[in-house]
Amino acid sequence: MVFSNNDEGLINKKLPKELLLRMLFSLLLNFTWSNPECTKYVRSIGLDSFCNVAWNILALDGSNWQRIDLFNFQTDVEGRVVENISKRCGGFLRKLSLRGCIGVGDSSLKTFAQNCRNIEHLNLNGCTKITDSTCYSLSRFCSKLKHLDLTSCVSITNSSLKGISEGCRHLEYLNLSWCDQITKDGIEALVRGCRGLRALLLRGCTQLEDEALKHIQNYCHELVSLNLQSCSRITDEGVVQICRGCHRLQALCLSGCGNLTDASLTALALNCPRLQILEAARCSHLTDAGFTLLARNCHDLEKMDLEECILITDSTLIQLSIHCPKLQALGSLPDSEIPWTWTPTPSAVSSLVCTGQGLPPAP
Repeated sequence: MVFSNNDEGLINKKLPKELLLRMLFSLLLNFTWSNPECTKYVRSIGLDSFCNVAWNILALDGSNWQRIDLFNFQTDVEGRVVENISKRCGGFLRKLSLRGCIGVGDSSLKTFAQNCRNIEHLNLNGCTKITDSTCYSLSRFCSKLKHLDLTSCVSITNSSLKGISEGCRHLEYLNLSWCDQITKDGIEALVRGCRGLRALLLRGCTQLEDEALKHIQNYCHELVSLNLQSCSRITDEGVVQICRGCHRLQALCLSGCGNLTDASLTALALNCPRLQILEAARCSHLTDAGFTLLARNCHDLEKMDLEECILITDSTLIQLSIHCPKLQALGSLPDSEIPWTWTPTPSAVSSLVCTGQGLPPAP
């Protein structure tokens, strides 16, 4: 016998359990039932029974389920599914994605938190039923959490951030996009406890003001990625503070922050030499002067989104071509559908071509 519950079979010793699971799943779904003659033969030698037994042995072993992504089953996933998974996997589970699982609520996630205390990566993007109660549970039971996505969990308030800061101090990545109840008080509570944050996404957190960025500056010196898209109350003062405290910044999104001027670009140029990605779409007050200084100081720039920056001219393109040899994408990034607002002249295009860099998309 090639498979046994006590792991004496040769195949058990030679192949990883994850690979065995894939093989057995393929046999059960494809080979066994694809052809009537094959089905008859497989049953005659007992292979179907063997596969079922082997599958059950592996599938019911919680140690085989360290990473689970339920996105493809989002419409079918209810709270009891999450509870059953947590009871089966327990402390083995490290990564769980419930993205889009709108049927999952606070009660099931409390059970999950109690059972899966070693969870490190949790994606709750679009789980619109959850409230601060879920964050309290995570804070109480999941101290090893490093990556948490709460995108579009619109019932989340500052209380959640206070709870997370107290119990999830190892957090490195937090996505709060479109959680529009969050204010500067919540950000202050968060960063006081989670000082190791490397990525903080705050898209659509429209109540945030410059003071929130001051708190980030004071505590998050390891930050490499910050997204402030559509945080329309942010001004140059806030960006300057971020730049002065977060010198390791590599990716910054300021798209839709319409109050910004060249003062923000100057602060980036003088304080963030490692910058690789800058999104500044719809920042209509930025000019060639600011981008010239940026290009001359941030030589690692790879991607930029300058849509609707109506004051820039060919001069910006030429400066980028001279000083930023790593530049690969200039124009709309994947999520943008806004057209260019000026047509580069042949001389500007020539500058980019001569340096071997990519061209902006056609207007």
